[in-house]
Amino acid sequence: MRLQDFDTSKQYQATLVSSERITEDDAPTEVKELIFDIKHTDFQYQLGQLVGVLVPGPHDFGHETHFRLYTIADDPKTSHIQQKITLCVRRCNYIDDYSGEQYQGIASNYLCDLKPGANVTLSGPYGLPFEIPDDKAADILMIGMGTGIAPFRAFIKHIYHNLGGWQGKVRLFYGAHTGLEMLYMNDKRDDFSNYYDEDTFKAYQAISPRPHWGEPIAIEQALEQHEHEVWDMICHHKTYVYVAGLEAISESLDKIFSKMAKNEEKWQRRKAELKAGKRWIELLY
Repeated sequence: MRLQDFDTSKQYQATLVSSERITEDDAPTEVKELIFDIKHTDFQYQLGQLVGVLVPGPHDFGHETHFRLYTIADDPKTSHIQQKITLCVRRCNYIDDYSGEQYQGIASNYLCDLKPGANVTLSGPYGLPFEIPDDKAADILMIGMGTGIAPFRAFIKHIYHNLGGWQGKVRLFYGAHTGLEMLYMNDKRDDFSNYYDEDTFKAYQAISPRPHWGEPIAIEQALEQHEHEVWDMICHHKTYVYVAGLEAISESLDKIFSKMAKNEEKWQRRKAELKAGKRWIELLY
């Protein structure tokens, strides 16, 4: 589904309550956790859903607003008439393919520059990309990169805080360029430590071996270090696989799992089975 296909006609005003950097201060990547107060009783949502942020213009090509989607990473609600949501936002910049010039990402820089008390316009919520299996004995394999951690934070919180009694394995593989860029898994914020005592939960980190040389995040090595368990989960009839991050992660995982399967055809056949059973779910951007 393309961004222009989302209905933004129903809009809500939200006020920024707090803005906290959750990457280390000396990390090259800046990611902020933003908490918004929404004073609309008809704004009903679930953790992990998407909300649209409409950045006021004017913008290029005559657009009055600039629209981007973000995952609701947490829901620190305060009352039945006042709701709060948490968004995880990475300050983005990109290089123009033709001019070679660097430009700021419109929505991410707009949000990261906001000060508490500022008002923003939201739309949605949209969908629920990661639905939790009905069977609490189901195994869950999550693979995320960068701000792809946001839906998993909401997902895991719901499993252990709201549902409870989860019997299946819950495994999280998460990658960043450096340890300083790990979101919710660094010295400044380690939210996942809340679940390390759960018998069914384990989390594994993957970083780039030489980030300053631009080498990719070593998600392959992290998965291969636990190849036996990962492949057993992939083959199990009760396993659900969730993937979140940049589109490039999909191709990387195909290579990794083809290697585990010993050949690409076997992996593609297994992946097709998972997709057909709605047990392979991706949230890519």
